Formats: sequence, structure tokens, C-alpha cells
Amino acid sequence: MKKSFKTSEAIIIKDLMKFSNKLQRLIRGLPIGKLIRLIRVHLGMSQKILAKHAGMQQSTISRVEQGKRDITLSALHIILNAISCDLIIIPLLRESIETIRRKQARKVAEKHVKYVKGTMALEDQKPDTRFIEELIKHEEEQLLKGSNRKLWEE
Repeated sequence: MKKSFKTSEAIIIKDLMKFSNKLQRLIRGLPIGKLIRLIRVHLGMSQKILAKHAGMQQSTISRVEQGKRDITLSALHIILNAISCDLIIIPLLRESIETIRRKQARKVAEKHVKYVKGTMALEDQKPDTRFIEELIKHEEEQLLKGSNRKLWEE
């Protein structure tokens, strides 16, 4: 049985999707190091001063800004704190929940129908492509209406 969600949960997911889209457009795919550099430069702060405020080597700041160094969350927090920024970690949806579920249902449905198609081939029965597509669509709809477990178990 498909789980029903509270209205407040649905609103959170809807708002998260809007925020995800807006934030992705805003940062234009810039990595964290480039964002740090952009903020630092607009603050009129040198790497040396940022390093001093963060208690790190200037070379570390340089490598982080250039994306040449992996950084721990705690070090990132320290650098961002030094430029008056907060570190917020949230999941950003790349697609809507409905799109993700529909794609998964399609994937599982195709897998199920492929199995049926294989057994039919063993019996020298070759269904036409329209029949196969209808079968996939029907299976997909059943998966979307049914248990979430069936949707994600493979």
C-alpha cells in the first residue's frame, strides 16, 4: 500500500524542490572553493588574511579555492566562519519526487517485462512492441499505486 504523507511533509518536499532549483541556478555549478574565493574577494580579504583568521596556512586556502585539496567538514566550517558564512548541508533534489519514483517504476517494470518477454521467447512466442510497451506501462502504474517496497527492491 502506498504510504500517505502529512500535509506538512509534502509542503517541505515541495519547498525543498523549489529551493533546490533556485539554488542550483544561483550558484551556477560553482564548486565550494570558487564560492569561497568569490566571497573572500568581494570582502576585500587576501588569502593570507583569511588563513590567519581561519588558523590555517595560506597555501591550504589557495589549494581549497583552486579545488586541488579535499577538505574536511570541520575545516570548511572554520574557513566559512572566518568569512562570516554558515555551513548548511541539505539534500538538493535533482528531480521532483514524482519524477524519481516514475523513473524507478519504469526501470523495475522494464525488468519484470523483460523476464516475461524472455519466457515467451522460450516458447516461440514473440509479442509485438506495442504489447510490450503497454505491459510496461501497466506494470509501472501498478508499482506506483502499490507498496513503496516493491518499487525499490530489485
